[in-house]
Amino acid sequence: MMRTTIFGAFLAAAVTIGLPAVAQAATLVANVDVATQTMTVRKHGKLIYTWKVSTARGGYVTPAGQWRPYRMHRMWHSRKYDMAPMPFAVFYHGGYAVHGTTAVSRLGTPASHGCVRLATANAETFYSLVREIGPGNTRIIVSK
Repeated sequence: MMRTTIFGAFLAAAVTIGLPAVAQAATLVANVDVATQTMTVRKHGKLIYTWKVSTARGGYVTPAGQWRPYRMHRMWHSRKYDMAPMPFAVFYHGGYAVHGTTAVSRLGTPASHGCVRLATANAETFYSLVREIGPGNTRIIVSK
């Protein structure tokens, strides 16, 4: 009980004077817009990146919804698609991930099997941000 009271007082003081506190969860929000083939990234509500992406091409789907990442890999190889490399993969829903691609000329157009593809340098930046902020404090929002 005493810990809760002290912690609550600390949090209230931090909020009142504007100091960051561990309990004030930092937020990272990635908005993927399938219609414009872009992804915006906001940290603490401030827009920090806008990147071109590739989402599902004809015959495939990038599901719409909101998720928190549940698994991350610096390098993953797709078991479903001929061991295709997926650098800096941030998995957010089933087998769907935000990850890097070498097919940068296709960014800005639908080209994937459903994942959200980024230029590999941008995927590395996003991966690092998710690690920094924490998957539990990150949201990936996909809208049509």
